[in-house]
Amino acid sequence: MLKVSDALLRARDVSLTIGGRNILDHVTIDIRSNEIVTVIGPNGAGKSTLVRCLLGLQPVTSGQIIRATNLRVGYVPQRFPQTPNVPLDVRRLLSLTLKPNETEIEAALAETGIAHLKHASVSRLSGGELQRALLARALLRKPQLLVLDEPVQAVDFMGEARLYELISEIRKRHACGILMVSHDLHMVMAESDHVICLNGHVCCEGGPSKVQQDPEFARLFGPSAARMIAAYTHHHDHDHESHGHDCNHDHSRH
Repeated sequence: MLKVSDALLRARDVSLTIGGRNILDHVTIDIRSNEIVTVIGPNGAGKSTLVRCLLGLQPVTSGQIIRATNLRVGYVPQRFPQTPNVPLDVRRLLSLTLKPNETEIEAALAETGIAHLKHASVSRLSGGELQRALLARALLRKPQLLVLDEPVQAVDFMGEARLYELISEIRKRHACGILMVSHDLHMVMAESDHVICLNGHVCCEGGPSKVQQDPEFARLFGPSAARMIAAYTHHHDHDHESHGHDCNHDHSRH
């Protein structure tokens, strides 16, 4: 039985086969409160598919996914579909699936730094502004687990830095677990407590510095990526190695 104090969400040996193709192969992952877990991997590695499986949107072929009882999840999808010529402002976006009151809407927008965009057209938002609006919508659920699928796509470099700072602040403020999927190989790593390098299966995992030194990481992303990460993790003053595991051994963290 999964206890909330133990983990918010746990996947054990999850595999997924579609049309004879192995998408996921015995993937194991734990996500706990007040923890940022980042899944990285090349295009086609199964990152977004793994998220869908974890959220119960995609049935798995084998393995087990266990969620804490009544787990509240806030989800920021990789893509937000917009219908041309259909007016949608930010306030309406936040009210599409929930019925928040004005105070809750204003608080969520203020927390994500876009209170001034409450009545702005969603179609006119920049990439970073849209991501903040979607993040505000996710926060309205008062999530225990926040799932962010490629949260900095279509965001410029400075916008990435500010968005990652915001995500870090949200973790500290709400003590929620955060599962982040990303192709970014430097600033995400610096803020992550646990990094999983996925390419259909878990190639390697552990703290940021442990993963950057793993031969599997260099094989997937090249030695230059490892050097780039080192520049960011060198000044990071938290110890993330306590849960690290060698990717040649059992992938279970406990």
